[in-house]
Amino acid sequence: MGHREDLLEGAKKCLAEKGFVRTTARDIVSASGTNLASIGYHYGSKDALLTRAFIALMEEWGNGFQAGLEGSGGSLERFRALWAGVLDRYGESAPVWAASMEVALSGERMPELRTMLAASQAEGRRGLISMMTGTPEDELTERDVRTLGGFYQALLNGLMLQWIFDPESAATAEELTEGMRRAAGAAFAGGADGAAGGSGAVPGGSDG
Repeated sequence: MGHREDLLEGAKKCLAEKGFVRTTARDIVSASGTNLASIGYHYGSKDALLTRAFIALMEEWGNGFQAGLEGSGGSLERFRALWAGVLDRYGESAPVWAASMEVALSGERMPELRTMLAASQAEGRRGLISMMTGTPEDELTERDVRTLGGFYQALLNGLMLQWIFDPESAATAEELTEGMRRAAGAAFAGGADGAAGGSGAVPGGSDG
């Protein structure tokens, strides 16, 4: 590998071990066997490198269970399978999720890093929709990303926060799926879809 790839691997290791806040440029250099000048040359800044490392870790995390997801796109079976996959890999992904929470709760102490991570949210939302519905990412609209993607992202972040805070009381994949079924049933029974002015079909939607 060249310095660019070495830096990325080193940053991923530091991110998982120390998080965003405690990782220094020298930590990354030590972990990657490179030099300080390489960070600026290849990535522009330490924060830009850490953001790229975070995205790479999330892509690896998703690829680890995406291919084996059960159920048709948009079905409750697929919904349960996705969250089961998320929680099965919780042990290895927990440090990365904790690192992202660091940034979210940092206020204005890390404005550049917050801006970079916020800009990557759309990419993450597209990936979640594709995993959940089976719809290719390049077929998703901006509306899909902001609505359905935002919904799935809120579920993911909320679930991971529960597990970080207290795994013993956190929801399981089965409980989250039952909650989704009951919430959807109550919404449709109360005519909430019409009242909210729902617009169009859900990508990959299924009655599952």
